Amino acid sequence: MIERHLSLATIAILLTYSVVLAGGQVLFKLAALRFTPAARWTDNVVSLALNPYLVIAVLLYALLSVVWVWVLTFVPLSIAYPFVALTFVLTVASGALLFGEPVTVRLMLGGAMIIAGLIVITR
Repeated sequence: MIERHLSLATIAILLTYSVVLAGGQVLFKLAALRFTPAARWTDNVVSLALNPYLVIAVLLYALLSVVWVWVLTFVPLSIAYPFVALTFVLTVASGALLFGEPVTVRLMLGGAMIIAGLIVITR
C-alpha cells in the first residue's frame, strides 16, 4: 500500500538509505585515493577491478538498488526521491570530516535548503 503520509518508520528507512548511499560515496573516494593510473588502460581496469573499496561500493550500490525498489512499493517516488538529496549533504560532511575537503558557505546554505525542503515534505 502506498503511503501518502510518511510514518516515522518510513522516514527512518529513507534516512538510513541516504546515510548508506553517502557511505558508498566515501568508499568510491577511498577507491579513487588508492588508484594509481597506469600507462595501459587494461592495467587500469585490472587495478580498479581488484580495488576492494570499489568492489564493496559497487556491491553496496547493487544492494541499495534492490532496497530502493522495495521502498517504492510503499512510498510514492515524488516523496521518496527528495530524501536522496540528503545524500548530498551527508557526502559533503563526510568529505570534510574524513578527507579534509573544504566546505564553503554556499555548500552550507545549499545543504540547509535541502534539509528545510525535507522538513516541508515530511510534514
